[in-house]
Amino acid sequence: MSRFFKLLFNELMKIFVRKTTWVMYGILTVIVIAGIILTITTDQIETEYSDNWREELKQENENLAEENAEMKRGSEESGIDFGVTYFEEQINKNNYYLENDIKPLNYGAWQHVLDNAGLVSLISLFTIIIGSGIVSSEFRWGTIKLLLIRPVSRTMILASKFVAVLLFALFTLIFLWIVSFISGAIVFGFEGFNPSIVLQKAEGLVYVPLVGEVLTEYGYNLVNLVMMTTFAFMISTIFRNSSIAIGLGIFLMMGGNMVVQIFSEYDWAKFILFANTNLRQYETGNVWIDGMTLGFSITMLIIYFVVFIVLSWVFFNKRDVAGQ
Repeated sequence: MSRFFKLLFNELMKIFVRKTTWVMYGILTVIVIAGIILTITTDQIETEYSDNWREELKQENENLAEENAEMKRGSEESGIDFGVTYFEEQINKNNYYLENDIKPLNYGAWQHVLDNAGLVSLISLFTIIIGSGIVSSEFRWGTIKLLLIRPVSRTMILASKFVAVLLFALFTLIFLWIVSFISGAIVFGFEGFNPSIVLQKAEGLVYVPLVGEVLTEYGYNLVNLVMMTTFAFMISTIFRNSSIAIGLGIFLMMGGNMVVQIFSEYDWAKFILFANTNLRQYETGNVWIDGMTLGFSITMLIIYFVVFIVLSWVFFNKRDVAGQ
């Protein structure tokens, strides 16, 4: 195992010694800070509720109702049905607080971390770029021979590269958490170690611990992150071309949901990878395709994961490097 950890450390060093890696971290930091600036300048959130919070919520509902009516008028004029709007959802949440005599939680660090869960998609993009090149670059630069002359198996080399990519994704996810939490605490304040908040679930509005919701939201996003990374890693191993792996990875990450929607009327569509990566659909109750269950999606994800890993292993072990 010591040889494996040496290989793993070497692969991580290759990743973090690159300037492009730190540019990715810089971009992530800038986006988080830009989000805070946008939130403050546009006054998108109510950061403070006083002891007179009931009257403040009633006034907020009146303002939201006016904005919602304006949006509905625009919807009728354009002929586009927006469904349940953000304003209606917020009004319902405010009414829940009023009916249950619960003072709303002031916006703070934990909620800022939760709001930034969508940035996991950006981490997926970064990880696809790293994973797409970690194998193909060895063949392109001819350094694969230097790895293979070591007293370690090809399987161990491939495993060290894959684990290194997953660790990069994990480190970047933790980095996002830290930056979001610290910046949120500095600007908005700290709500406490385990505050609660009202959120919309499949069973309706519920009062849930915020920390648990943060872990759940990031956990759901992590599923798609791991699957897309594994797919890009497989393509990189098979074709030895990082451009193909990056292109396919990004295309499927951006258009995977669209593909599912196009074929959703067919029963076989539930076997498509992207129909199963969003496990939150079972929590909200908005299941994409009839007949799908949480157990089914988990099974399909495991099958896809194993297939991606096996194909990577087969092509990497059978690859002839004599001409490299």
